[in-house]
Amino acid sequence: MTSQVRVSLPQHLRTLAHIERSEVVIEVEGPVTQRSILDALEAHYPTLKGTIREHDTLQRRPFLRFFACEEDLSHEPPDAPLPDSVAAGKEPFLIIGAIAGG
Repeated sequence: MTSQVRVSLPQHLRTLAHIERSEVVIEVEGPVTQRSILDALEAHYPTLKGTIREHDTLQRRPFLRFFACEEDLSHEPPDAPLPDSVAAGKEPFLIIGAIAGG
C-alpha cells in the first residue's frame, strides 16, 4: 500500500534540499509511521540524510520536533502508526526546528 503524505519542513532543511515550498508530498510505502516518512523523505532528498536523524542510531536530532494533528509526536516510538488523517494526506506531518533562548 502506498500513501501520499504531506510533510512540512523548516526553512533550513528546505534550503539544504533546494525545496522552495514549505510543504512537500512524498509517497510512503507500507504503514505510515515516523520512520517510513523519514525514510521516504531521505530517499527523495538525499541531502537531508543525517540532518533530521542521527546517521548511526536514526534517533531524532535534539533540536527538531515532530507534530501531527496538533500533537507533539517527538517522543513516540518511530514505528507507531500516525493518525489516519496524516496517512490520507489530509493533515501534514510537521518537522519543526525547536526554539531555544532566554
